[in-house]
Amino acid sequence: MVADDRITFNPLQCGGRPCVRGMRIRVSDVLDLLAAGLSHADVVAELPDLEPADVVACLRYASALTARPEAAA
Repeated sequence: MVADDRITFNPLQCGGRPCVRGMRIRVSDVLDLLAAGLSHADVVAELPDLEPADVVACLRYASALTARPEAAA
C-alpha cells in the first residue's frame, strides 16, 4: 500500500473507509466524480475543502490497490 498522509482511516468515520485528510470526504467520492468526467479542478470546485494534491493522492491510492496481484484459485 502506498503510504500517503493525505489518505486516512478511522473506524469511527465513514465506516472506516479511506478518507481525505481526516475529513468526511471518502476516496471513493473523489474517484466517482473523476469517473463521471469531472476534471481535477472541477472536483476541487465541487468539494472546496480539497486541495489539488488530495485528488492526486486519491488516484495514487486507487492505483496502488489495483496493482496488487490477486491470488489465483
